[in-house]
Amino acid sequence: MKKRSKSSKSRGPKSSRTQAPPLAPATPSYSRDELTQFAATHRARYEELLKKFVETKSVSVDPTSKDEMPRMAELAATTLRDFGFESRLLTTAGHPIVVGKRVVDPAAPTVTVYNHMDVQPGGEASEWRTDPFVFMQDGDRYLGRGTTDDKGPALAALFGARYALDHGARVNVQFLWELEEEIGSPSFAAAVEADKAALASDIVVVSDTVWVSRERPACAAGLRGLQGFLLKLETGATDQHSGTSGGAARNPLAELMQVVSKCVDGKTGEVKIPGFYDHVAKLTKEEKKSFKRCGFSVAKFLEDHAFKSIRVTKAMDVMKRIWALPTFEIHGVTGGYTGPGIKTIVPPRGEVKCSVRLVPDQDPAKVMRQITKHVKKLNSDVEVVPLGALAPYKGVTEGPWADLTGDCVEFGFGKRPVFVREGGSIGAVITMEKVLECPIMFLGLSLPEHGYHAPNENFDWQQAGGGMAAFAEFFRRSAEMPKRAG
Repeated sequence: MKKRSKSSKSRGPKSSRTQAPPLAPATPSYSRDELTQFAATHRARYEELLKKFVETKSVSVDPTSKDEMPRMAELAATTLRDFGFESRLLTTAGHPIVVGKRVVDPAAPTVTVYNHMDVQPGGEASEWRTDPFVFMQDGDRYLGRGTTDDKGPALAALFGARYALDHGARVNVQFLWELEEEIGSPSFAAAVEADKAALASDIVVVSDTVWVSRERPACAAGLRGLQGFLLKLETGATDQHSGTSGGAARNPLAELMQVVSKCVDGKTGEVKIPGFYDHVAKLTKEEKKSFKRCGFSVAKFLEDHAFKSIRVTKAMDVMKRIWALPTFEIHGVTGGYTGPGIKTIVPPRGEVKCSVRLVPDQDPAKVMRQITKHVKKLNSDVEVVPLGALAPYKGVTEGPWADLTGDCVEFGFGKRPVFVREGGSIGAVITMEKVLECPIMFLGLSLPEHGYHAPNENFDWQQAGGGMAAFAEFFRRSAEMPKRAG
């Protein structure tokens, strides 16, 4: 004791001359019950905003919605300002990107949340029970295009940020809302590259993915890529009578169908293009274990997607096919007569709209070359027109950010999520990882029955309220994470 006392005295003068560094602000703490109360109090405001967002027809693929896109951008920017964020529109070669940022402390970590504000077309009116661009509420369920993909989750994250920041979270929050995700993000990379210094982040959280089921939250551990293309063939100038010319005339639709049948087995889904499967990464043991324990149900999958039958019936086979294997899909065939009855003509031209979904480690450009070579070998007159390409993405399942994401989903919903792959594609993810040079995590809120890209798209209050809590916790806990160097 005397020895320690003497030592302490000997250091005393030195300590008195050196000013101690200020203590960092304590990380705030709040309970799940407090977040539940916050969500309930702000539910009316959330629903009011979701209505405005849904009824702004931001269909990026539709030229007739051109005037709606700047309206959506301005509405999003105004909303961010109303929530205390400095907002701006980032000009691109196409539709703008909406950026909102609130800096609490330049020395604190910065969390960026990515969502998109463009939506799919409404589709066939006869398939909808309500107008796709009129917000409808049925109890706790919200109906309309964009409710789940991706305006509802975006607003839930915004309300979570509002709570966390208002209650002292020492973290900088940035929102990045795109308006071209549904058309493959063609302008995103160049715009983010040009503004990367201002957009610098320690972590990007993407909220545009789907759970396995309501009972089983899921965080994406990978995304499939996409390569779209058209197959076109023209053999004449006008429709011709099939009685006077049929037999001698070439039928472009028949020839295109023959080509397609030699690209993919329509019944099994097996792709017949040489080399197509050469670079498909195999599932790891841990990924297989995660798939097995995720609670995937084939019966629920059929119900959620209104399928009468599917190609395989075992759960593991279905999961592999929708998450971990590539596909060749036909989206539409145009040409000839499509009205009621039969018009006995030989059409002059036809077109097949196609795409392939790709998985790690496939390269879209290489696959496109394989497709073109194969089609030209089958029929040299068929024109192959490449469309947008998105690379597949392999996500993070381990480490501090993955653990934090799992903790926050559990905080918001009371259940630990599993890490599984996502069958869809998000073009902006590869760009953000490459340009911003930071980790990407996925904190999605949507369910299979919410109908991504489908008629009667919907979202619900349970997912919105839980999402507010999960994001609030994510922002609070992110303050404890180390700031990225550089």
